[in-house]
Order: sequence, then C-alpha cells, then structure tokens
Amino acid sequence: MNFVVECKDRASRARCGKITSAHGEVLTPAFMPVATRAAVKAVSNEELVASGVEMLISNAYHLYLRPGEDIIKKAGGLHKFMGWPRLITTDSGGFQVFSLRKLRKIRPDGVEFRSHIDGSKHFFTPENVVDLQLSLGSDIMMPLDECVHYPADKNYTANSLELTLDWARRSKKRFIEREGKTSLFGIVQGSTYLDLRKKCALELVDLDMDGYAIGGTAVGEESGLIREVTDHTVSFLPEDKLRYLMGVGSLPDMLEAISSGVDMFDCVIPTRNGRNGQALTFSGEKQIRNANFKEEFEPIDTGCGCFTCENYTKGYIRHLFNVNEMLGSRLVSLHNISFYATLIRLARAAIKKGAFLEFKKNVIEKYRNGWSN
Repeated sequence: MNFVVECKDRASRARCGKITSAHGEVLTPAFMPVATRAAVKAVSNEELVASGVEMLISNAYHLYLRPGEDIIKKAGGLHKFMGWPRLITTDSGGFQVFSLRKLRKIRPDGVEFRSHIDGSKHFFTPENVVDLQLSLGSDIMMPLDECVHYPADKNYTANSLELTLDWARRSKKRFIEREGKTSLFGIVQGSTYLDLRKKCALELVDLDMDGYAIGGTAVGEESGLIREVTDHTVSFLPEDKLRYLMGVGSLPDMLEAISSGVDMFDCVIPTRNGRNGQALTFSGEKQIRNANFKEEFEPIDTGCGCFTCENYTKGYIRHLFNVNEMLGSRLVSLHNISFYATLIRLARAAIKKGAFLEFKKNVIEKYRNGWSN
C-alpha cells in the first residue's frame, strides 16, 4: 500500500491524499462504514459502492469467532468471502478487550477471553492477531492493544501504555517475519494524558509503522477533550504517513479532526442511527419516526441525491418504522451512508480550495442550529 499527500489547506493542518493498494484507490480524508462481521448492517455492497464508499472496516475478533479463520481462508480471503472489491481495514479486537472486560484477562503475553457467544476460552497474542489478519487479507491491519476506560487513573494508563507499546513491537516483528505485504499501523494510546500521548506517539514513530491510529477516544469523554487529544497527538505523527482516528464519527468531531490533519475515520453512527430512524442532514438530525413527519411527502433532504431521497418520502419512511418494516431501517441507513460520503467529498473540495476552516465553521453551525425533533 502507498499513501501520498496531494494538497494541504492554507489555514489549518487539513490535507488531501491518496491511498493506492492492490484493491484500488482511496481518496483521503476517508470515512469507513463499519462492517464488523463482514457486512455493513442493512446496506448491500452494491449500495455502498453507489454511495461513494471506497473502504470498509471489519473486526478480526468477531470474524475469528464466526465464521472462523479457516472458513474465510478457504473462501480466498475476506474480500472474496464478503464480495467487497475495495479496501478493507481490520481492527484487531483491542476494543473488545475494552468493551468485554468481564470476559477477559489481560496478561503481559496477551489477552485471555471467553467468547461472548458461547463462553468458550480463547487467547490472543500480538503475534497470532497479526497472523489472523494476514490470513484474512486485510489491506490495513491494527495490532493488539489495550484501550482504557475514561476516566482512567494515570498510573494504570501509563502501565497500560507500556503494554500497548510492547505489543506493537512484537506485532511489527511478527509482521516482518511473515513478510507481510499489506500495512500494519501503530495505535497511540494514553487516555486524556497529553504527556502519555506524546510518549506513545514518539515511540511508535521510532518503530516506523505503516500508519498511525489514534485509539482510546470517544469512550466517554466530551468532544472538547477528543479534539484536544487528537490535535495534540497528530502533532507528533509523521507527515508522510496515514493518520486514523478510531471510532470517531459525529459530524463536528470529524471536521475538527480533519482540521488537525487526520486522514481516516470509522464509526457506527450512520447505520446505528439509521436503524433507529434518525436521519443525518446538513441542517441537523431528523427523527423520522416522530409524528410531525406523518404528512411530509418530501425527501429526507431535498438537496440530497441518494437513492432514498430520490425515491421515498419522510411520510412513507415513518410509516415503515411504525409498522416495523425493515425497509425503513435500510432506507435511512443508506441515506446516512450517502450523507457521510458527501460530507467527506465536500471537505476534500474545501481543502483543495484552501478554504477548509470556513467550510468547517459553516457546516457545524448549520448542523447544530438545524436539529429538529
């Protein structure tokens, strides 16, 4: 995989670039819809491509449990198994170490955990997680790490950071031994402690990873802290490598992070909110299930050219939710995915014009002021 920075904004650190890999090109900034179990909930691959999606993120932990590494390997790798021709990033399962803490035990050599499905016992090490993702055929893979809860004790965070760094070194060693032809990122941890974030970033840069992710954000802290941690961390990351802010996907947080120089994002917001009837637009969020949309026979967003807005009205989609027809969830999820693709495309255009800060300000203000019930 190759990454080049093609242009920069005049008044911020925002930048446009291009990722080139065996599975095509991706323009950055880029947003990855979440395909945790090898599928984006409620949306088909064909619909994703038509919406402008260029890459997805899946989860090695979940795929390891079901359908299992052997099944995917027999299918010819994750791309062929799920019928997705473009780039795929895989997360290692580090976030599951965070979120399923009652089912796991962290040790220096790895993580022992019980399956959330059947209670069976398993053990992840930095090495076998690299092996697993190489078997899946990911274009970009994440090493095993520990994501601490917020708020976190500083001493605990410092010790956890050392574990994450040790696991990163072991992951890189294994990746080299296996002659990995894809890309292995490092994950910067450190909770909200800026000195720990700096330490982690600098030590990962010394390892010369293929790119750098900022982990441990959006785990309970308010948006101001996310922005502060992101902006601080990016300042220690190399200009010529990809920067990926993990799990952050609200419109304001993404635009603020792009302003700091972040290139990649992932989040479940488009489909999770879509399945709950919440449509995202540049004039705010609309809860389509609410009674005030009952007799509105216009699209979710009259300025949107997505399949949903071209063919269906708010009144009809509200009806679908009220009678529990799954089509409603699909249509709003598809609209939200298209909205994110449009947001990213407009952000790239603003960066190329050198006018990203003005774009960011105007979009965030309209979004926040236009929320409707």
